[in-house]
Amino acid sequence: MTIHLLTLFPEIFQGYREASILGRAIELGQVSLKLIDIRDFARDRHRTCDDYTYGGGAGMVLKPEPLAAALRSIPGVRSRDEARGPGARVVYLTPSGRLWTQELAAKAAQEREIVLICGRYEGIDQRIVDEFVTDEISIGDYVLAGGEVAAMVLIDTVVRLVEGVIKAHSLAEESFRRGLLEYPQYTRPAEFEGRRVPEVLLTGNHAQIERWRLERSLEKTLQCRPDLLQPGRLDPEAARLLEQMRSKGEG
Repeated sequence: MTIHLLTLFPEIFQGYREASILGRAIELGQVSLKLIDIRDFARDRHRTCDDYTYGGGAGMVLKPEPLAAALRSIPGVRSRDEARGPGARVVYLTPSGRLWTQELAAKAAQEREIVLICGRYEGIDQRIVDEFVTDEISIGDYVLAGGEVAAMVLIDTVVRLVEGVIKAHSLAEESFRRGLLEYPQYTRPAEFEGRRVPEVLLTGNHAQIERWRLERSLEKTLQCRPDLLQPGRLDPEAARLLEQMRSKGEG
């Protein structure tokens, strides 16, 4: 997978792309992260990339000329009026986009090429969105100073799902995989400051352990994200156990 990242502050990503899972994926050649400085495509000697918004109001807007030039420097990018077949997905990170989810991350992990535009100030000129952008994405209902942190979140969620980056069994029971939050995890020692690991996890009875984990996932989801427990979203086993829990007054 190749990820092109358009930003006014490429230095923010220098340490990030060398660390942890992303750094290993890049080193192994499974992922390529290409940083593109939008200022390199500005037309004046001051490398101006923003201007006042038409219609008045506070804040500045990223100009269309540098962004368009930066996007067109990527061979896989297609504008709306180009009929040369499908191109790279162009994602604009903005608080006004649709909410990023694990499901969208899984779909994005199947792409060969993704382009991320990091907004700043009041955002980018709408004509760039109309002409180039495939998806407008938000990572949450809040406002950041810029899209760089949001881009890191998106990259982290996608790269770990690229085939071969993480062993498949490590991804099998994460939060949201069954429409639920993940169950609690424990490691050695078996007792820490008077708190013991649940006995069922020490029995070696895999059927009992799986049921315990599903019950704890349901409890966690009921407590923290009841909005996830929508009809039709749970698999039959989870739905049946949830109904049992609710009939006993546990939900």
